[in-house]
Amino acid sequence: MCLGIPGQIVEITDADRQMAMADVSGVRREVSLTPVATGPLEDLLGQWVLIHVGFAMAVIDADEAAATLEALRGLGEAQETLEAMAEGQRALEGVQ
Repeated sequence: MCLGIPGQIVEITDADRQMAMADVSGVRREVSLTPVATGPLEDLLGQWVLIHVGFAMAVIDADEAAATLEALRGLGEAQETLEAMAEGQRALEGVQ
């Protein structure tokens, strides 16, 4: 499964290498803009992108970024719930 994380492009760090700084939920990461660079890199400043393994794979709008971030938060909560359920099941099996 491939997972793209939304990030907002906040700075061009190396135009020659098409690298930029993206803000991902308050954490800044350097990403390659090569897959989405169709014009001047400055046009991407402030844009939201889906980031996968250090590459901006697609430009998305702010609404899609917000919805994706919310879904990812939900997945994290779901994973915590599943882990708690599994732990509870293991405890029950140990009691029997």
